[in-house]
Amino acid sequence: MSARMHLSSAHDAHPRTPGEEQFALAAELLALLGDRTRLALLHHLAQDGEADVTTLTERCGAARPAVSQHLARLRLAGLVATRKEGRRVVYTLRDGHLRRVVDEALSLADHRLTDRPSHD
Repeated sequence: MSARMHLSSAHDAHPRTPGEEQFALAAELLALLGDRTRLALLHHLAQDGEADVTTLTERCGAARPAVSQHLARLRLAGLVATRKEGRRVVYTLRDGHLRRVVDEALSLADHRLTDRPSHD
């Protein structure tokens, strides 16, 4: 890891000291994001705004049953919302905070990948 990591400025920090409940819920939410398929699903929803299972299956390259199970977990956790369009179920992110977390996680991955020392 690079000795110089980008740290958010103080104005981006959480406005108050989190309590045990906030730490516990944050850890639970981050654990949900710790799965590659769920992270990809959330990223695609953040990019597209909304999508059905068929579209998300094509975008993620995962098996349809797995995508459906991951979406169900995300819905139960309150991270995605659904609405019906005829027989189709359309998924959307529930709020912009999640979009920013997903974007930051992927940006951090970009930085880590580009900061790797080369092995020439």
